[in-house]
Amino acid sequence: MNFRRLFSIAACCLAMGALTSAQAIPEVKLVPSPQGQASIQVAGRWEKTAEGGQAYRDGKWIVVDYGRPLLRGRKDLLGAGADYGKTVNAGAPLWRAGANNTTRLTTQVPLNIGGKTLAPGVYNVFVDLKPGNWTLVMSNQPIQETFDPNDKVRLSGATNYDPKFDLLRAPMTVRTADSSVEQFTIGFTNVTDAGATMTMAWDKTMAAIDIKVGAATK
Repeated sequence: MNFRRLFSIAACCLAMGALTSAQAIPEVKLVPSPQGQASIQVAGRWEKTAEGGQAYRDGKWIVVDYGRPLLRGRKDLLGAGADYGKTVNAGAPLWRAGANNTTRLTTQVPLNIGGKTLAPGVYNVFVDLKPGNWTLVMSNQPIQETFDPNDKVRLSGATNYDPKFDLLRAPMTVRTADSSVEQFTIGFTNVTDAGATMTMAWDKTMAAIDIKVGAATK
């Protein structure tokens, strides 16, 4: 076998390898503001398993379901002065703390937030936005399962928000971060059986509020 033939075979193998490793651009099916979830489990106990591991038993869930908008290059999205919050509020009197549907908090334990107690249940989560002054709002206003523009009573996002359903309003701690968070994120930090800190972060704004846990229900 001569050198020219060897070279041709090698070139052919390289070309076939390149074709094999190349991929088509994968399809990604996501809505513009994908659904997110933040969750913690408290008031349970760790037990050893027969296999020598650990299992968490009888924990109670605290869960936030919300839409997660992205910046996509937008700057100073929250605005300033009298216009602060208007873009994300999208015509509503306050922010749905996310995007798309109404943000919802589900808890299996009583929660104390800002001196007010919420029984186990499902609640709407809003934020009243002011520059450097965010107020967490929890509500039990009924929500629409499917948006109906003729329904002027039940919630869709923050549309039709009515303060008469407010269960509590509590101030959040707000600070400016050094780095920017691309996708709006709700989370929990400093979690113990006694409580946690619920955080919200988007762009360079970080807000937080302490949540105390009451006695677990069996």
